[in-house]
Amino acid sequence: MIEALAGREAWLVGGTLRDELLRRETTDVDIAVSEDPEGVARAIAKEVRGPVFRLSEAFGAWRVIDRRGGRTFDVSPLQGDSIEADLARRDFTINAMARPAAGGETIDPHGGRADLDARVLRVLGADAYVSDPLRPLRLARLVAELGFRPDPDTERLTREAAPAVTQAAPERAFAELRRLVTADGVLAGMAVADQLGLLAAVLPEVSGLHDVEQSQYHHLDVYGHTMEVLEQQVELEHRLEELFGDDAPRLLAVLDEPLGDELTRRQALRFGALLHDVGKPQTRGVRDDGRVTFMGHDAVGEEMVRSLCRRLRTSERVSRFLEGLTRHHLVLGFLVHQRPLSRELVYRYLKHTSPVEVEVTLLSCADRLATRGKHADRAIAAHLELARELMREALDWRAAGPPSVPVRGDELAAELGIEPGPELGPLLAELEQAAFTGEARTREDAVELARRIRQNPAT
Repeated sequence: MIEALAGREAWLVGGTLRDELLRRETTDVDIAVSEDPEGVARAIAKEVRGPVFRLSEAFGAWRVIDRRGGRTFDVSPLQGDSIEADLARRDFTINAMARPAAGGETIDPHGGRADLDARVLRVLGADAYVSDPLRPLRLARLVAELGFRPDPDTERLTREAAPAVTQAAPERAFAELRRLVTADGVLAGMAVADQLGLLAAVLPEVSGLHDVEQSQYHHLDVYGHTMEVLEQQVELEHRLEELFGDDAPRLLAVLDEPLGDELTRRQALRFGALLHDVGKPQTRGVRDDGRVTFMGHDAVGEEMVRSLCRRLRTSERVSRFLEGLTRHHLVLGFLVHQRPLSRELVYRYLKHTSPVEVEVTLLSCADRLATRGKHADRAIAAHLELARELMREALDWRAAGPPSVPVRGDELAAELGIEPGPELGPLLAELEQAAFTGEARTREDAVELARRIRQNPAT
């Protein structure tokens, strides 16, 4: 009990009460009050010794961060002249319950508790979607988080309201997508989003993968393949030790690093799995022998992901990460037939795929595991074997960065008797590769190699 709420007309509402009844752990506390929410929020902030700030100009909500207790309090004024009127304006019956903050009986005018027990999502009528166009997408997110299913009438209303989801602020739409994609039940949530037209509204690039047929090396169309890559990516999160052995702890540490937009690298990889093949519809071709090709879909996909991230207003950091995964997801597969790899090829792989060299190595495994057409078992085994080798190299590269050239650019120019200029950059690039391969470990080695390169330029 928050002492600041004593003697006030205040109710625990929404997801807070729902999750409590489901015995789900939650750190978000939603409170509706009949008085000025700012004053209540400031009283809570004083009690928990945390910051307080306005959350919504439109709805008058305030947020308090309890850093010591790891909780977030959102305090909102009643929407209507009573708690019952407030609940009638909410989205789904399971979120339309309340209980006095001081204790007492649950207020449940719409049968939310019965729907909780039945694991059903029931919208509070068509007006619930009209008042907030984002709510249909929230339905898919709740499917992913709770494992519930919508009732038939809610399915109908959601399908009708789906096109209007684009009217919501892009930042809010991405926040719902983020929670959907990072939930344990992401596949079920994506299936509902697809069936009810939500995916076509919010991620038309992914919805457009339906019925794009592939070659004999695939057993599904591009949409089915994409969902299977996502499934494999989720499973790989729990198979790191099996696949990467002693390197698994280092890989896990990288994946758990914050990336941006409240996503870790591991979570953002799920978006990478979802988006990696979006360039295929635009690049599909059929050769004279009947084989289906998607030449350049990685580059086209990179541009599409950049546009998609701009539309959803993600951070530039997240956008660049997803662009890199899309652009480089094929690279490791091309190297499988060149094993054993020379040190030069390892260097070029790391240099080319940086700064996503670690994550794209893992994504390529999910992609390969989801490609089960002709000769699949042999191809999968070879791919995973190479991925294990390159993951160790990628983790070392991530930890230490590119190799240091053992001679400065100005020193090299002086040794060679040339002016610093455009000739120097390519020379230093070759010396960096030589430092990685061991051909130029010392200053003397580097200068001598640079002389040889100038005397025998590549033609």
